[in-house]
Amino acid sequence: MTLTPEAATPPSDDATPAGAKPAGATPAGAPGSAPPALRVEGLGKRVRLPSGELTILDGVGFDIARGESVAIVGASGSGKSTLLALMAGLDTPSDGRVLLDGAPLSTLDEDGRAKVRGEKVGFVFQSFQLLPSLTALENVMLPLELRGDADVEGPAREILRRVGLGERLNHYPRQLSGGEQQRVALARAFVTRPSLLFADEPTGNLDTRTGQAIIELLFGLNADAGTTLVLVTHDDHLAERCDRVLRLDSGRLVSA
Repeated sequence: MTLTPEAATPPSDDATPAGAKPAGATPAGAPGSAPPALRVEGLGKRVRLPSGELTILDGVGFDIARGESVAIVGASGSGKSTLLALMAGLDTPSDGRVLLDGAPLSTLDEDGRAKVRGEKVGFVFQSFQLLPSLTALENVMLPLELRGDADVEGPAREILRRVGLGERLNHYPRQLSGGEQQRVALARAFVTRPSLLFADEPTGNLDTRTGQAIIELLFGLNADAGTTLVLVTHDDHLAERCDRVLRLDSGRLVSA
């Protein structure tokens, strides 16, 4: 977690003595203080193969503050996507735990984790993950329907208009370009107003120009919504757009 030095204040007759806590101050991490948006503690993931046990992640730990944008980078096979899946509750760890808004995901069953994802988490994937039998509008309405919202069409239309697809509502994914499909995916991710957004190589299937436009849109929507963003990427230029970079090497966190 990034620490900000305390601003110096001029002495006064009623100044708080050096080293003393101001009246009413709550120590960081104490009861009553807000937990980080995401906390990863000693996270490990191992899988059994015919040749033996493979360690994918080993002892990974960090905090992500509310509203922070964090990039997770590393070579192919370093464990980036596995880490994202564990943080999002799409998979369970072999060791350690993930806390979302202070609540451990590991104590929940799959239905419980799905409920948390529906309420608090948005996703953007490299392969778009749109349902081919649904129109752009229907794809964006779907998470609102699954959540049981009373009004699903209004917010879906509005967010599609914001991503520049107001005239493409009734088009199916096969009728859209790759960039347009990723715009639908962004609209679907943000329509539920998630507190935490996971993006896994969101420009991986796009050409450079289209990918840059998608990134500008992603960061613009994220800034407007004040969402906490966790971005997995192999692109160092994209990672530099984030507040902080976490680097994985062979399943271990080597810089944070």
